[in-house]
Amino acid sequence: MQAESRHTAANPKHVIVVGAGAVGMACALTLRREGHAVTVLDPRLPGEGASYGNAGIIANCSVDPIGMPGIVRRVPAMLMDPMGPLSIRWRYLPRMVPWLARLVVASRATRVEEISHALFSLLGNAAETWADLIRGTDGEQYIRPRGWIHTYESDAAFTAAQPVIDLRRRRGVRVEVLTPDELHQLEPAAAPIFRHAVYLPDTGFVTSPMRLVGALASAFVAAEGTLLQERVTGFNRREYGPTSVLTERGAHSADQVVIAAGAWSRPLAAMLGSRVPLDTERGYHVMLPTPERAPGHPLSSGERKFILVPMQGGIRITGGVEFAGLDAPADFTRIRRMVAHARRMVPGLGDEIQSEWLGFRPSMPDSLPVIGAAPTCPGALFAFGHGHVGLTSAASTGLIIADLVAGRTPAIDLRPFRPDRFRF
Repeated sequence: MQAESRHTAANPKHVIVVGAGAVGMACALTLRREGHAVTVLDPRLPGEGASYGNAGIIANCSVDPIGMPGIVRRVPAMLMDPMGPLSIRWRYLPRMVPWLARLVVASRATRVEEISHALFSLLGNAAETWADLIRGTDGEQYIRPRGWIHTYESDAAFTAAQPVIDLRRRRGVRVEVLTPDELHQLEPAAAPIFRHAVYLPDTGFVTSPMRLVGALASAFVAAEGTLLQERVTGFNRREYGPTSVLTERGAHSADQVVIAAGAWSRPLAAMLGSRVPLDTERGYHVMLPTPERAPGHPLSSGERKFILVPMQGGIRITGGVEFAGLDAPADFTRIRRMVAHARRMVPGLGDEIQSEWLGFRPSMPDSLPVIGAAPTCPGALFAFGHGHVGLTSAASTGLIIADLVAGRTPAIDLRPFRPDRFRF
């Protein structure tokens, strides 16, 4: 039996959701359950974008923005070391300068605290909102509520992690520091090479992010939602908002539109009169065969900034951020180098790469997504820019969008996420 809606729409609308990733499908399913007629438009199949290859962590703990205090000192290293966990390709630097300037402003200590509070308001109930969204659907089989382990081979790496650990604790995130013996008891597959470990017990992980999004899509279609593989090319507008969404195949009339197209949202927002400083974080993964003694938890390397996640069909190794836009060719050099380090972490892990992937995260300089009505076109709602927390916050974002469509006040303060928070 499918999950019931929190509300039944008193004034049902026809809502078009642009984007069939985790955020878009969560919005669409939530809206459909409330009784709205909903159409989803995306040239790709559900979950084929960033959702396909992410780390699969339901990370209520991710209240630390990408711009932490001191990041300005790291910018030269980002340019000089393409193998670093955060890198910028030289050719893309001119386009990145305004974005980087906003990142530096967002990395001030007082601003980091504000951003962290806002992130926690969105992520704090992630496990519960996801459980409600997938209850009664095929998606229930893909989520594992087992927690996330961060490992550190050196005292220096553990010390360097303390600001993030402290920030998470200030937000009320449960953080457990483990001794080597406690780590071994919790995760016997981990090699005995770690001096320190941190366990985040309230996180979960997804064994197949794409199949999870596919399960949302299946539930949506079963609830008589409409899913179309079409690329949006424009909008017909009135003063309040779009009257129709244009694709290469024609026009689709709408009472309201939700832009949830991830890294491809910036030009769509511009068509609706909004300039947003959205850029693209390029993320890579490789898949390795599942070893005979597989880990039961995601494991992060504190030294090398990658994550090892047990998933259906293999072990996923992912991590690192590259700024190079949507069109630059892929460079798998760094993530391939992480395979040897992953084998040190989990003895018996094979080194044969089964597949590799490049995807695009929609990234805002303050690490906060854009959620709310378009300033000059309030009939359009934005739900993009989630960066590293798109999967985590998808279900919560769906609830917020449903509240906005119905004219209800959302459960969290949306001012930190407003589309016009940046001044150009």
